[in-house]
Amino acid sequence: MSLKIVYPICCGIDVHKTFVVACIASTNSKGVTTYKSHRFSTFTKGLNELLQWLCEHDCKDVCMESTGKYWVPVFNILEPSCHITLAHPKYVKAIRGKKTDKKDAKWIADLFKHDLVAGSFMPPLPIRQLRDLMRYRFKLTNFTSSEKNRFQNSLTVLNIQLASVVSDTFGKSAMNIMNKLLEDPQDTSFDLEPLLHGSLKASCLKLRLPWTA
Repeated sequence: MSLKIVYPICCGIDVHKTFVVACIASTNSKGVTTYKSHRFSTFTKGLNELLQWLCEHDCKDVCMESTGKYWVPVFNILEPSCHITLAHPKYVKAIRGKKTDKKDAKWIADLFKHDLVAGSFMPPLPIRQLRDLMRYRFKLTNFTSSEKNRFQNSLTVLNIQLASVVSDTFGKSAMNIMNKLLEDPQDTSFDLEPLLHGSLKASCLKLRLPWTA
């Protein structure tokens, strides 16, 4: 019993850092499949040539490996014109033997034409962009928190106990004081009042205690 052909015209793409190898599998009404393979650069010009090549062969169904981050530019260029199935490499791994890029691309196409590839979930482009933005924001937030902790630890080591007399070590008044101290670490008798804001102006003497002998 032969397997059902789900995608009569489809393409398998083997993705690498500097190039991709694409193999189009075209199956006629008699079940005979012919293959066309081509190698393209991963520069934008090369990927646009890949898209044009697929369109010339009326191939709208594409399957490729999610190799590192190398698949992302390929996906972004093909997405508007093709239906893309993104597969984890372990699900399209070729059988043991002498492997070539063309054989790998053909193997992916053969699996895909029978709908034997489990595709990964890919949200729409606006959601992917939002995810990237939120990941970057999360990274920056963690970085900021880490640097604030490093700064507070430095104050502790230097016995500048600013946190004992102000509620926010990174508030405007506290940062003014720190900047003044950095200008001349030996001068601890500077005029404090112009640096303070709000209710802290009434605590000049108390505020001088953390860094004076």
